Amino acid sequence: MKGLRIGKNWLYLPLIGMAVFYLLPMYVILVTGFKSFGEIDLKTMWNLPRGIALDNYIEAYSKLAPSLWNSFSMVIPAAIISSFLGSLNGFILAKWKFRGADFIFPFILFGMFIPYQSILIPLVQFMKAVGITGLAGLAMAHIIYGIPITTLTFRNYYASLPQELLEAAKIDGADMLGIYRYILLPISLPSFVVVLIWQFTSAWNDFLFAVVLTGNTDWPITVALNNMAGRGIISWNVQMAGSLLAALPTLLVYIFLGRYFLRGLLAGSLKG
Repeated sequence: MKGLRIGKNWLYLPLIGMAVFYLLPMYVILVTGFKSFGEIDLKTMWNLPRGIALDNYIEAYSKLAPSLWNSFSMVIPAAIISSFLGSLNGFILAKWKFRGADFIFPFILFGMFIPYQSILIPLVQFMKAVGITGLAGLAMAHIIYGIPITTLTFRNYYASLPQELLEAAKIDGADMLGIYRYILLPISLPSFVVVLIWQFTSAWNDFLFAVVLTGNTDWPITVALNNMAGRGIISWNVQMAGSLLAALPTLLVYIFLGRYFLRGLLAGSLKG
């Protein structure tokens, strides 16, 4: 028994090593963001700062603030809308069988495997044709691209629920929308947490769609952060401070909602 316990403890060593490896960039961002410009050097990149220079964060925020709020105004509605659309799709595909459902579901899932790069030109042409540009067009792109994963999540979650639950609601006189609104929607919180976190992170970190569909006045945070580098001398301390500000929303989401994310996964939301 003691030998088994020692063997299990050895399993923590590679896990700790991988955690340290992935946290090293965050360490460099933190220490560099608090350094003055005179302390920036490749030879001393691992050294702690001599003092705390909050001016870097003030300058970075002043440059990134408009784009930061652009990202929030685009990401939040995109995540919410795509989640609700995926919930409706998952409910219909899981509990309301109809002719062609077995074809439509794989066809929707096919959208998960379409690379962003392959649809850039038709996407831009479509957005111009319908007159949707800027943040609205970017939000629409993420809503549509998010439907496959949200549909899969909710479809598998609803498929695990007993059919007797719906039959009882039908006997009580509930129609299709009534069953969804009063029966399934209240118990769908685990799946909503999963897809909202997923969609928020995916849309927030996107760069390719953002740089193509937005302009100078409505850049999201990823494009604005990239353009901070400029063509001249790069203030790496300000750049690192800006990187932390850009990453902070997704970090906070996973810090405060990560356990609910795992509970949603374990609740069957991604099980077949």
